Amino acid sequence: MRRVPRELFLPAREQPLAYQNRPLAIGWGQTCSQPEMVGVMVAALLPLSGARVLEVGAGSGYMAAVLRAAGASEVVTLELIPELAATARHNLSRAGVGKVEVRCQDGRRGAPDRAPFQAVVISAAAGTVPEALLAQVAQGGAFLAPLGGPEEQELVRLRLGGGGEWHREALGPCRFVPLLD
Repeated sequence: MRRVPRELFLPAREQPLAYQNRPLAIGWGQTCSQPEMVGVMVAALLPLSGARVLEVGAGSGYMAAVLRAAGASEVVTLELIPELAATARHNLSRAGVGKVEVRCQDGRRGAPDRAPFQAVVISAAAGTVPEALLAQVAQGGAFLAPLGGPEEQELVRLRLGGGGEWHREALGPCRFVPLLD
């Protein structure tokens, strides 16, 4: 995370607050997650060396940049809001982060044309696990998302075992903006 300058992924008015441990507004009712939570999420997906990762909820591009810095070989990140998708592309380019494809589309469907992924992460709160995303996780891979409603959310990791079974781990309470559809 030290290799990714968070201020490059924030609007000018938020840049002085870049290293405070809190979510910061990036427009359109969305936020750039607090650094501690980004660290927890990336650590929950390790090891990422050589992994192809799907992120749902590109936002400003910060999480995608951290995933690449943590060793992901490539990241496909999906953003529903066209202006944020353009912002994420700009921020990633400005920060010199390559091998990230930003798509403007509904993240609940994932990117089946690029599947399977060693990791799928949702950077917004989903009420339930989108089945289409689970279908895009490679054997031995992981799915990570904040699950729950606006009042109560929990960070959940699912790992796909060798026999096709899912192993669920609750990683603790969290608070995210809702996943848009």
